[in-house]
Amino acid sequence: MGKEKRRRIQRLLAAFPYLLRHRIRPNLVMRRLDDDQFKRDPDNTLLLYQDSAAVDNDAEAAAIATQEETTGMSRRKTRPLYWVDKRTLPWRLLPTKALKQCARAQNRPLWVCDRMAKELRTIPDGPYFTARERLSLIRHVEKLSHSIGACERIHQTAVPLNYARHSLRGLTLWLLSLPFALVESIGLLTGPVLFLVSWLLFGVYEIGYSIEDPFQGTLRLSILCDTVRRDVLADEFARKTAFKLDDNLEEEEEEEEGEGESEDSEHRKGKRKTLRLIRTLDP
Repeated sequence: MGKEKRRRIQRLLAAFPYLLRHRIRPNLVMRRLDDDQFKRDPDNTLLLYQDSAAVDNDAEAAAIATQEETTGMSRRKTRPLYWVDKRTLPWRLLPTKALKQCARAQNRPLWVCDRMAKELRTIPDGPYFTARERLSLIRHVEKLSHSIGACERIHQTAVPLNYARHSLRGLTLWLLSLPFALVESIGLLTGPVLFLVSWLLFGVYEIGYSIEDPFQGTLRLSILCDTVRRDVLADEFARKTAFKLDDNLEEEEEEEEGEGESEDSEHRKGKRKTLRLIRTLDP
């Protein structure tokens, strides 16, 4: 495969979760170009458009899509231009030549998957890498591309607003009528019981509303992305020792010791020759 190509694939794989997080949670590290609150360094910044997954309850996007289907023409608004610092994650993980190409892509996680598949297809066949290994790795890249669609479905498919409002109204009416059914049996305990039941039911409703889109704060995506990056890049040298048996390690150490002894003996011989030469030259 080659060290350089393997390193490029690893860096693309480490950048994938960050780009996917930016797609389903936009405006995390992007600053608008016309925002005077943040100062931009032209030498270390990259201009790009926002890469955000569309939501199915966006009325404006639905109207534009309908107009395109019926008339074949559309009037889309000019997208605002953003900038990011190239020295931050995940931009510093991407290859320098591919940085601007990735920034211009509409779906950046999918672009990374396509680039990894291209890198794998260009690996020449060898004794330790054949078509079987290539197809196996491409299948893993295909699974990553499927995960983009799965995350977008979770992000885009929201609970209908009418259903959520109707559930809240029904729950409120039921709690308002609950004291009339409890006052005869428990008397003064109606108030504390009503408070406890309301707290439980409204808490369940709020939890359901928050986990409707877990990417908007329920999940610690930054920790997950950092863990993936460390597993792919930071722990690379320690993992290499798992593929070396103890016998091989001992042989390598003995070879290194032998090379060191031979170097010492050659150094001593050279020193002796120099001394002999100096003695012969002295009058």
